[in-house]
Amino acid sequence: QVQLVESGGGLVQPGGSLRLSCTASGNIDSINAMGWYRQAPGKQRELVAAITRGAGTKYADFVKGRFTVSRDNAKNQVYLQMNSLENEDTAVYYCGAGLLLTSWPRHWGQGTQVTVSS
Repeated sequence: QVQLVESGGGLVQPGGSLRLSCTASGNIDSINAMGWYRQAPGKQRELVAAITRGAGTKYADFVKGRFTVSRDNAKNQVYLQMNSLENEDTAVYYCGAGLLLTSWPRHWGQGTQVTVSS
């Protein structure tokens, strides 16, 4: 019912920046919260940042002001601006969507690889 497609991942040097985009389609009315989650090899998937239609946000502590989540409700898109990237940020970044900001997403994108390396 809901499809999510991510883009914008790639290889970047430490200290560099990337901007991820996610576009939602299908039963958009069932989505209030959209966000970004990441999973590194051997680790559990974790929240990076999420946002509601009303622009309420939630960030993981490890972001420390480096990342900014935003959305365009008209386009059903959510973005993640990532600055000052570190090697530890290397992971597959997934777009997730659901009803509540505090709930685990009900819908997931395929993921986009972000690799931070010199």
